[in-house]
Amino acid sequence: MGLGHADEPLLRLTWTDRLTGAHGYLVVHSLVSGLATGGTRMRSGCTLSEVEDLARGMAAKTATFDLPVGGAKGGIDFDPKHPGARGVLTRFCQAMRPWLDDHWVTAEDLGVPQHLIDEVFAELGLGQSYHAAIRRSADAERTLRRVHAGLSAPVPGGLLLGDVIGGYGVAQACLGVASAWEWSPHDTTVAVQGIGTMGGGAAWYLHEAGMRIVAVADAAGTLYDPEGLDVPALLEARDHYGEIDRTRVPDHVRQLPRSAVLATEADLLVPAAISYALTPDNSYDVRASAVVEAANAATTPEAEAMLAGRGIPVIPDFVANAGAAAWAWWLILGQVGADPTDSFVKLRAEMQAKVALLLSAWNAGRVPPRRTALEFVTARDLAESSLDQVLTIP
Repeated sequence: MGLGHADEPLLRLTWTDRLTGAHGYLVVHSLVSGLATGGTRMRSGCTLSEVEDLARGMAAKTATFDLPVGGAKGGIDFDPKHPGARGVLTRFCQAMRPWLDDHWVTAEDLGVPQHLIDEVFAELGLGQSYHAAIRRSADAERTLRRVHAGLSAPVPGGLLLGDVIGGYGVAQACLGVASAWEWSPHDTTVAVQGIGTMGGGAAWYLHEAGMRIVAVADAAGTLYDPEGLDVPALLEARDHYGEIDRTRVPDHVRQLPRSAVLATEADLLVPAAISYALTPDNSYDVRASAVVEAANAATTPEAEAMLAGRGIPVIPDFVANAGAAAWAWWLILGQVGADPTDSFVKLRAEMQAKVALLLSAWNAGRVPPRRTALEFVTARDLAESSLDQVLTIP
C-alpha cells in the first residue's frame, strides 16, 4: 500500500562512498504493488532533506497520473562534471542494488542523463534503469525491447523521444494555461530558467507551438530578446551540461545576469533548473502571469503563497513536470509504444485536462493549483488504503 502524501517516508537510506567520501541518499516515500519510482540526481550540495522532498513529490506525481507505483528518489552529493562522477554513480547503484533489483525504478535526473544511468545498469548486469519493473513482466525480453524502442524513437530536431518527453509535457502544461485563459499561443511570451533536458525540451515545443521565448537562462547567465529567441539555434549551441556557447549567440541578443530571467516581463515563467529557485526574497521580482514548475520543488511554499497573493498561480511540479514519469510507466505497461505520435497525443490530452481543472478552480475562487492537485493525491491515498494493487505488465 502507499503512504499518505504528508506522512513520513517509508525509508531513508544514507550511503558513503569509500573512495571519495561522497554521500548518497535513497528515500522511498511509498510503495505501491511493491514498487516505487523516481530518478537519481547528482549535484554538489545535495542533501537528504532535498531527496526526501523530491521523493514526496514523486509520490504525488504517481498519484496525480494514477500510476500503479509509489514514489522514491535518489541523490548523490557530488559534482557531476568531476572526472570521478561516473565511478561514484556506479558504486552508489551497486550499493543500492537490493532496492534497484526488486523495488526501485529509477531514471535520469539533474546531473545524471538517461544514457549514463542505463550504461551503469548494463555494467552491473541490471539491463536498464527500469529493471525492477521489467523483471516482473510476463515477458521481460519483450518489455525491455518495447522500452528501448520507446526511449530511442527519433523525433524532429534530431533527438530521441526519451530525451524530450518531459519537456514536451511541460510545454503542454504551458499550452494548457494559455487555453484556460483563452490566450493565443502566438501572442504568448515565455521565460525559461534552465535550458537542459527539461527546459530545453519545453522551449523547443513551445517555440514549435508558436509561443515567443523571450528569455532563457543557463549557468552562465540570461539571454534576452523581446522579439523572440531562435530556440533551435540556441539548443544546437549547448554543451553536454546544458550551457550555451556564447560565441554562437547573435549580437542583438542581450546577455544579462543569471537571475534576470526571473524578472523578465513574460506571460509565463518556467523555472526548469534548480530546486527552490523562487523564494520570498525574489518572488516579488516575478512579472509573469503564471509560473509553471518544470524543476522539482522550484518554488518554496512561502514564495508560492506570496505569488498567489499577487494573483500569480503556480502549476506545481508534480503536475507540470510529471510527463516523463507518466510516459515511462505507460511505456512499461504497454499503453504506448515506439510511435512518438501516440505518446504525444496521450500526454497532451492528460496534461491539458489536468491543468484545465487546476485553473478552473483558480479562476472561480482563487484556489491555489497545488491545493486542487493535492485532492488527486488524497483520493489516491484513500483508494490505496482500502485495497492492495496488483501490477500486471504485459
